Amino acid sequence: MKSRHYSEEELQNNTSPLKDDDSGEIDWSTVHKDTEAFINQPVKQTKWLKFGFTQKQIENYNRDGYIAPIKILTDEQCDLLLQDYENFIKTGGHPLFYEYHSNQTGDINNVLLHALGHWRITRYFHDLIYHPAVCVPASQIISGDGQQARVRFWHDQLFAKPPKHGGCVAWHQDYSYWTRTQPMKHLTVHIALDEQTIENGCIHYIPGSHTWTRQGKPLPVTDYDFKDMESIKTILTNEEKEKFKPMPCCLKKGEASFHHPLSVHGSYPNRSDLPRRAAVLNYFADGVRSNTDELLLKGTHIIPKNDLMKGRFFPLVFDPKSIKEDTF
Repeated sequence: MKSRHYSEEELQNNTSPLKDDDSGEIDWSTVHKDTEAFINQPVKQTKWLKFGFTQKQIENYNRDGYIAPIKILTDEQCDLLLQDYENFIKTGGHPLFYEYHSNQTGDINNVLLHALGHWRITRYFHDLIYHPAVCVPASQIISGDGQQARVRFWHDQLFAKPPKHGGCVAWHQDYSYWTRTQPMKHLTVHIALDEQTIENGCIHYIPGSHTWTRQGKPLPVTDYDFKDMESIKTILTNEEKEKFKPMPCCLKKGEASFHHPLSVHGSYPNRSDLPRRAAVLNYFADGVRSNTDELLLKGTHIIPKNDLMKGRFFPLVFDPKSIKEDTF
């Protein structure tokens, strides 16, 4: 591919997006800063810190492998993102998507739209990845060692279940899909763009499952198309099966859950009269490296194995050391 390799300094100084060399489309990956579509970036340290988790919240995350609900967006801000989503539906995708599946299950009675890469396409999805209510707490828990970390963006996802015949998302651990990056210092933030209820297929978690591994590796993927909800049970130990007690995570519009890369989670079908749509943000700590010589995401650049994950498509979204102390 011929997409230009920009320096991170160039991209951090950009205030408006440039065209992608391959597609000719305006590409927001060429802007490595928040353009404040949702919120003015805090100036004072005290304003930044108010977005962080409390010690009690961090303890709950470490115990359960997830924490929710966390308020991120207003209803009006969700509606702006949903307008962009509706445009994607009308056009049947966009050249800058890493992936776009109008129905990943292939079953017309269990429809699941799943897409990756929309942060490159619109200002609102771009600015969402820099939101301080996401990035500040992410920096507190993403490294897993109790130390605050610099946070880089990995990729985003859209999950949409239409009314009546919306599909499930089978039980899985996120890092099972991400072993092409290492070490495991990742985090997922799931933001409800519609209210999520048991009836419309809210996300569910298995508390404590972030400790489930196979010789230090994540559980194997049992269904790449997400359609076989219970397939994970075929590879669980008897002890894990005994602890397999799903907890619904009902979220109001604009609320989010933060979960560990090994937290087993999934969601049941939507048989309600209302849609269920979510924006998912995936991050990793600065210092994570590529674990492959192959392309990590379609339309990006190859990052050789053992090289740092950085550059145009994996921007630094938050550096806690960049927060200046308040002056009075």
